[in-house]
Amino acid sequence: MLYELALQLMPVYTGFNVFQYLTMRTILGALTALAISLLVGPWMIRRLTHFKIGQQVRSEGPQTHLSKAGTPTMGGALILIAVAAAVLLWGDLGNRHVWVTFLVTMAFGLIGGIDDYKKLKYGNSRGLPAKAKYFWQSVVALTAAVYLFASATQPAETALLVPFFKDLLIDLGPVYILLTYFVVVGSSNAVNLTDGLDGLAILPTVLVAAALAVFAYATGHAEFADYLGIPFIPGVGELTIFCGALVGAGLGFLWFNTYPAQVFMGDVGALALGAGLGIVAVLVRQELVLLIMGGVFVMETVSVILQVVSYRLTGKRIFRMAPLHHHFELKGWPEPKVIVRFWIITVILVLIGLATLKVR
Repeated sequence: MLYELALQLMPVYTGFNVFQYLTMRTILGALTALAISLLVGPWMIRRLTHFKIGQQVRSEGPQTHLSKAGTPTMGGALILIAVAAAVLLWGDLGNRHVWVTFLVTMAFGLIGGIDDYKKLKYGNSRGLPAKAKYFWQSVVALTAAVYLFASATQPAETALLVPFFKDLLIDLGPVYILLTYFVVVGSSNAVNLTDGLDGLAILPTVLVAAALAVFAYATGHAEFADYLGIPFIPGVGELTIFCGALVGAGLGFLWFNTYPAQVFMGDVGALALGAGLGIVAVLVRQELVLLIMGGVFVMETVSVILQVVSYRLTGKRIFRMAPLHHHFELKGWPEPKVIVRFWIITVILVLIGLATLKVR
């Protein structure tokens, strides 16, 4: 909205030309989202506490988590509000990439919100039935995938870019739809599985979003894309504003979510953030790099899969408890140690992911 207003005012005063630059609008978007999170956060926590919207803790989980029961949850709504405001204010609302990313993120947030509501209504940690949750996630992801495939204007938009290899693009054809579905749904649920300790999921999300902003900017810039040997996709640079908004909103939320947490994001935040990262990675053609940078999310997901498969086939568990962060808790690691070490791993993986821009 403010971007559109600035465009109208440019002929009146040349100073408004600064809003043409993606870097400026990304910074403003990040600061806007951060300010909203910090200012609205205390009020939202008070309202959540007042209405007794508290976390339901699994009785079979680590005993140290029982004290967290009743901590305000659904704080992820704060992140979505901040991101929505920042994107609508500073983004180019005529850009299809912005709208696809925005709508997918908000739709997954709605699914997560319904899940959280059911947990609170029935007083247990089950929430929305798994089949119903995956059905609606699939509907949203497949709708976005089909639209992106049908609206692609150049082959690079639906080809798989292989990191570490210069100009290696694999034409996917209709398989692109399937890949997009798995990336979006998989990323969404991976972040949700990781969101089990105070601040564990949000900072890796922020770090990956910041790195994706770099990829989006380079991919949407003809000269940078040519220099780096990545496909140039017109208009995709606008996603830097969405990523910047995620960074700002995520840091603002971390202010309240850091150990010991005053509020949890709930599925409304975790499912939405994961889907947001997934759809951005798809649009900037960096699905494989997302797999690298989101390695913590991948490890958490794989630990759950291995645990289930092992128990069903052999009756034995590989880990003391899954997801993986619970395994280390039960080994005696204090919660802050698990969190910070997972953060450090994410920093390393994000740097490796960024290195793929040059190592080709």
